[in-house]
Amino acid sequence: MELLIITGRTVFLYFVILFIFRLMGKREIGELSILDLVVFVMIAEMAVLAIEDPKDPFIHTILPMGILMVIQMGLAYWSLKNQKVRELLDGKPSIIIDHGKINEEEMKKQRYNFNDLILQLREKDIKNVADVEFAILEPSGKLSVFEKEQQNKKKQKQGSLNLPFILDGIIQEEHLARENKTNLWLRQELRRLGYKDIKEISYCSYDDGVFYIDLKDP
Repeated sequence: MELLIITGRTVFLYFVILFIFRLMGKREIGELSILDLVVFVMIAEMAVLAIEDPKDPFIHTILPMGILMVIQMGLAYWSLKNQKVRELLDGKPSIIIDHGKINEEEMKKQRYNFNDLILQLREKDIKNVADVEFAILEPSGKLSVFEKEQQNKKKQKQGSLNLPFILDGIIQEEHLARENKTNLWLRQELRRLGYKDIKEISYCSYDDGVFYIDLKDP
């Protein structure tokens, strides 16, 4: 009888957890934020305890799972509306290699060593660090790599990261500074293109003299 109860609880909790995870949204395992990971681990632990103790009422498991789901969904929605909250929960990308130069100070901040760097470069079939123009450590721990372009087979051409100048209606001053641009220059260029209110722009990037601008949904 106890085995049947355990089996029933296992099947029921399987579908409950599947339902909860679907409500939380789609994201690849390698792209999970710290918030997602904490919630998933806690829910999995609750499910194990509920299966191991058939006498424990289901409400003692379902209620905490529901609370965690509401917290996670609430914070996820809040982070969509607020960039600072998003950076606090998910973190910010870190530039590990900048124009071919390894940023050791940033590596120390992220507790990211040279073995980690070389390993992730090898996983992308890059044998030589000298071939890398930019390497960005994403909040998920994934390393995004941009290789150097060859010009006349000898001269290396310095590229641009094409970082967004505006996100969610907020000007990204750090990104402007990296491209030797100013807040005033950006505003003047946008006015020339007919965009007067920065807050109406959800995303703005600039590459090779061309703006890409996406307005917020009405």
